[in-house]
Amino acid sequence: MIPFRKMHGLGNDFVVVDGRAPGALDAMAITPARAAAVADRYRGIGCDQFIVLEPAGEGADVFMRIWNPDGSQAEACGNATRCVASLLMAETGRDKVVIQTVRGLLPSERLEDGDIRVDMGPATFGWQDIPLAKEADTAHLPMTVGALSNPAACSMGNPHVTFFVGDLDALDWKALGPQAEHHALLPARANIGFAQVVDTDHIRVGIWERGAGPTLACGSGACATLVNAHRRGLTGRKARVDLPGGTLLLEWRLDGHVLMAGPVATAFLGQFDWSALEGSARAA
Repeated sequence: MIPFRKMHGLGNDFVVVDGRAPGALDAMAITPARAAAVADRYRGIGCDQFIVLEPAGEGADVFMRIWNPDGSQAEACGNATRCVASLLMAETGRDKVVIQTVRGLLPSERLEDGDIRVDMGPATFGWQDIPLAKEADTAHLPMTVGALSNPAACSMGNPHVTFFVGDLDALDWKALGPQAEHHALLPARANIGFAQVVDTDHIRVGIWERGAGPTLACGSGACATLVNAHRRGLTGRKARVDLPGGTLLLEWRLDGHVLMAGPVATAFLGQFDWSALEGSARAA
């Protein structure tokens, strides 16, 4: 039986398993199909991402591997980083820890109000960084989806494209999300944000996550939204970003790093075995 913890940041939910003990990763033998089976909301446990804690590299407290519901891996996940940081803080009694992902080292800290803030690293803007299928101005992409056009793009370690809209509530963005994710300009696909700038320090956004679909919140997507909004002259460098599941507080520092703060929660603890999950998947 494999113990797990179900956690979420603003409803962006994760199944977290611990593979740090010697031999634990070999025993779990995680594959794309198995990750997808865990994430399945009808036949598995259900989550936006399946998170595996692995032994840390130099300078980090843990390595965090991120599996999407379709069995692919993600380079970054801000809300999962905050959840894992809170676990490590509880383990160690410290208020500052460092999470390692494919993206790199992500320092995290507990704020006085109990929220967890993570340094998501610098945003990058080269067309190869996103990546795009061809050279283009990433502040004004030559990309149209339905009635929407002229989005901005950046990388937070994973690719993000942001469309700016006048009224988020009037837009069926969940129907446009998969079209945008698989656009020909995006060979590695991308996370798609649909952002309504309410004020220079306030943004509302819905995010279609690559490999996961619509989620209640997306930390790296919120970071990309602020960065792209500021690049377009729509906001300052700090903003409240409202997502369907709640609010994150963002700051794009002058050194290029993006800070993201918000609450985390544990929903429940449990355990599973692969034979039950795989048997259910085969029955489907």
